[in-house]
Amino acid sequence: MGKGHADISRRSLLAGAITVAAAATTGTTAAAATPSRGRVPVLWHELVRAPFTHPQIPYVGRAGHRRGTAGFPRRPVVADVTAYGAVADGTTDCAPAINRAIAAAGRAGGGTVTIPPGTFRIDGLIHIGYDNVVLRGAGSDRTTLYATKNLTELIGVYGSRYGGTKSSWSWAGGLIWLAPKARWDSLVAAIRAQAWPFEGWTGNKRDEWETLTTVSPARQGSWTVTVADARRLRPGRLVLLRLADDAGHTLLEHMSGGGPGPQAYSWDDMTKLTSYVPYEWPVRIARVAGRKVTFERPLPLDVRPEWDPRLTTHVQELTGAGVEGLTLQAIETPQSQHLLDKGYNGVAFQCAYDCWADDVVVRHVDNGFGLVAASSCTLRRTRVAGRGSHHPYFCREGSHDNLIEDFTIEQRTVPAPPNTQLHGINVEGLSSYNVWSRGEMQMGTFDSHRGLPFANVRTDITVNNNGRHGGDAIAGPLFGARFTHWNIRVTNGRAGLMKIDGLVPYSATVGINEVTEFDQIDVPDFEGDLHSRLELYGTTDAVRPRNLYEAQREL
Repeated sequence: MGKGHADISRRSLLAGAITVAAAATTGTTAAAATPSRGRVPVLWHELVRAPFTHPQIPYVGRAGHRRGTAGFPRRPVVADVTAYGAVADGTTDCAPAINRAIAAAGRAGGGTVTIPPGTFRIDGLIHIGYDNVVLRGAGSDRTTLYATKNLTELIGVYGSRYGGTKSSWSWAGGLIWLAPKARWDSLVAAIRAQAWPFEGWTGNKRDEWETLTTVSPARQGSWTVTVADARRLRPGRLVLLRLADDAGHTLLEHMSGGGPGPQAYSWDDMTKLTSYVPYEWPVRIARVAGRKVTFERPLPLDVRPEWDPRLTTHVQELTGAGVEGLTLQAIETPQSQHLLDKGYNGVAFQCAYDCWADDVVVRHVDNGFGLVAASSCTLRRTRVAGRGSHHPYFCREGSHDNLIEDFTIEQRTVPAPPNTQLHGINVEGLSSYNVWSRGEMQMGTFDSHRGLPFANVRTDITVNNNGRHGGDAIAGPLFGARFTHWNIRVTNGRAGLMKIDGLVPYSATVGINEVTEFDQIDVPDFEGDLHSRLELYGTTDAVRPRNLYEAQREL
């Protein structure tokens, strides 16, 4: 949120929400330009009254690059890859030339690196590690990068920090990898040393941070907090809000909605989940007035003294970088057995903030588009195609406030080999306030890999629900509180992970056609009343507003 938005009054915000709700009934605005036969649920009217603090529906109206800004920056062209030796002849390894062009743009302080039409072979990965550098092809139907090697070949075997024989390339890294240079260098060095790292904002051992200031108690949904010392804070600075848990795991309980169910849960047994704590939320400062600090987004959780709340530093982020207008096609190989991926991965964002992908297709990949400790990024007009993927989209390791819109997962072109797995649009590892909007999933599911993701939204999506979720038992609950599934069209009638009122605490399922349980069937992680909501069940594309994210943008 810019400074002007930080000054917006609650009265004007609610007035805007009332306008959107009214228009949703009549179908007269861009956010709800639909026939009047649509139906406005009670939950929408409740959201009008409490847009930032609704108990079941999270506020995601500022998710994505630059708080969901429609356009991406058009940076001046500073390099063309052909000037650095790239040749679209199908035999020349163009990865070194492309990376040299990216480095030149980085030294120039940013800019666009262009790739002309044609197919360019790459025998190495493409790393974008400089702020404000955009790699732009001539369009996903005109420019192709043809990748011949996987990440195991290029970097090395990547084991799991939790032990076992799993390959972490099953959920990490990309053949186009957007990550700040110093952080990427440290990750690669740790992998090659087989010192399996943490992957997030505070380094391989989660020790690369220092306190900027402590924070006074505040409520979830607040935009402004009071700090002890604001001298090192300024508008535009990216900081981490750090919340540690206490011995009673009241932070994890809070993420789960609180109450008897979460209080009775055996948190101590979930050692993988507890390794994800502290919760780290990157956010830009919009305004500093004395000891009052206003953020560009509202607080995702309460700030309580028992969680030792503080604003901290972090590793240097990557910001303002993007990839546009190209297809990344891996050499076609059979999909690997489950959790043994070699790393024919697509596009990954890591420790990235305000970055993006637009008009990008990945084909024949193990894993498609990844968000790993990435926040405030937008993936727009992306597509996963070809022989079938393990994770078409993955969102993990504390990724927050991201927007994936106008996305497609195509039906696989070859049958799935034995002992492989298909997930879908994944979220896990305390990731929160992410949005998947306007999607077509010809295969896959709304995947969670446990790790207590919370406050995420899927809206206006058509899905052939034939995937399965994963997740280690020691990673804890499949879902925390305040998941919302809004206007979901399930073409094969399978309920699992779609209709979540009997599974997810303080959740909302709104506008979903009739579905039944079959194949993978889950039970709630928490006992007792889930306080979930179900509205307009048995309808297809009838809920208004049709798209929850777009409607929240209008508030």
